[in-house]
Amino acid sequence: MSVALYMDEHVPFAITAGLELRGVDVLTAQADATLGTADRQILDRATELCRAVFTQDEDFLAEAHRRQETGETFPGVVYAHQLGVTIGQCVADLELIAKIYEPEDLANRVEYLPL
Repeated sequence: MSVALYMDEHVPFAITAGLELRGVDVLTAQADATLGTADRQILDRATELCRAVFTQDEDFLAEAHRRQETGETFPGVVYAHQLGVTIGQCVADLELIAKIYEPEDLANRVEYLPL
């Protein structure tokens, strides 16, 4: 089973488009009508949908850490600093995560890009 991704609202469209062209299951915050929603609620929504969140928003790291500390489960967060990785590298690394990882490999974890 592959990892489905939930794209935070701050993720550039080029990353989502690149992943879709490679057959990765992605859902954007825009398509899910959650623009402007708090990080906690985004992670709740992604958990409900069994999708790991991809974000470039550092605030998600705090929410993921809080959940790790309290034992609250979540399907995982993949984080890339906006200046630390190119769009092409994000697409390549996210494709690997989506197609090679199992959902349990990412559950309750934060994965940092580049891999």
